[in-house]
Amino acid sequence: MRHDDGPVTESDRASDEAGTDQSVTDGFQLAGTPDGFQRLWNPHRMAYVRGGQDQVSGESTCPFCAAPGRSDEQSLIVARGRTAYVLCNLYPYNAGHLLVCPYRHVPDYTDLSLEETAELARLSQVAMIALRGTARATGFNLGMNQGKTGGAGIAAHLHQHIVPRWGGDGNFLPIIAETKNITVTLDTVRSAVSGAWAAAEAEFDARQGG
Repeated sequence: MRHDDGPVTESDRASDEAGTDQSVTDGFQLAGTPDGFQRLWNPHRMAYVRGGQDQVSGESTCPFCAAPGRSDEQSLIVARGRTAYVLCNLYPYNAGHLLVCPYRHVPDYTDLSLEETAELARLSQVAMIALRGTARATGFNLGMNQGKTGGAGIAAHLHQHIVPRWGGDGNFLPIIAETKNITVTLDTVRSAVSGAWAAAEAEFDARQGG
């Protein structure tokens, strides 16, 4: 660094640049400037990000078609019905976020048969009862994102979201850091909801007079 008022030489410039480099380089000699943000590293999601919608080209590449062929524990399946099943969302918005999927590889709600539509509704209702019992959920967001432009992560296979909610569960993290704070592991959620499913189903049937 120069301290006089003489002409600036190439040596002076190199010295100044070296001083600047040192100010933005950490102790391991890796370039970078601390910015006050925490990093949540989740490289496992890159497989999905790289593939995007194109990763599901048919039943053979569809995770919702593959899931029922594995054990409940491996696929995070909570309950199996005749035409549809319930599993934990691998990328939950909140702890306890479930998905209800038909076994058939169909993209649109209008593609479902009457039997599939009825069971999708029944499984969603039982799931809500189970989540109220296991997680003390006080509210829910239910919905389907239809098609790529509708925001569906996997548009080729219909799935309904069931997201449990609690008072005060919203915070600044998703807004300014695109990060969700999930308080329990997926296998814990699966075990808890699966364990409560029979009782929730019985309660639902009792409400229907069945």
